[in-house]
Amino acid sequence: MILKYIFDRIVAFIGLLILWPVLLVVAILIKVKMPGGPALFVQKRVGKNGKLFNCHKFRSMIASPQPTPKGKGSSEWSTVSVAGDSRITPLGAKLRHYKLDELPGLWDVLIGNMSFVGPRPDVPGYADQLQGDDRDVLKLRPGITGPATLKYRLEDEYLANARQLVSNLNVDLDLDNMSDQELAVWYNDHVIYPDKVRLNCYYYHHYSFIKDIQMMVCTVFGKNMEYAGEII
Repeated sequence: MILKYIFDRIVAFIGLLILWPVLLVVAILIKVKMPGGPALFVQKRVGKNGKLFNCHKFRSMIASPQPTPKGKGSSEWSTVSVAGDSRITPLGAKLRHYKLDELPGLWDVLIGNMSFVGPRPDVPGYADQLQGDDRDVLKLRPGITGPATLKYRLEDEYLANARQLVSNLNVDLDLDNMSDQELAVWYNDHVIYPDKVRLNCYYYHHYSFIKDIQMMVCTVFGKNMEYAGEII
């Protein structure tokens, strides 16, 4: 994957040179519209070979979000969010919808902690707990986009229907005594996350630089593509 490594560094450098005005404007908007916290959200994520690194994103939530039910992730509050989550600000919702919150990730790509295409970087408690062949995911640098990211590009909005999604599974859960957030965490941990691992393992074993370019283009323009026998 030498070509991938070189491509990532060059394109990340060019991207930062071209997009720095956009990053500046977004940062200013966050400071104005979402006062009381930094423009950037920095969090420890699991990188290649299970090593932790500082992942950079634009902040999309209130400065001190209230704790919500946690999933596998060991962060202070749940890393699973849904559309309408009270922690997400109106500006943050727009940044997430158009993926502008991911722009600081160009820096992580430039310094080699991430790639443009790969599995999303997880908080400790997810990828680092994978077992068996699923740990092949950890042989990859985390990506800004990737097959799982494309398939679940609007995951926040998708999980807003978690109650209906879970009820359709006919699982033995006390739905009446579970909040929408708890159901979203359960559905993520038991349905979405395993599917993401499946797609990312397929990516590792069937790597294609051409597919990388196609995934990047589809991410930028919000398009779908055929991958691993399905449309993502």
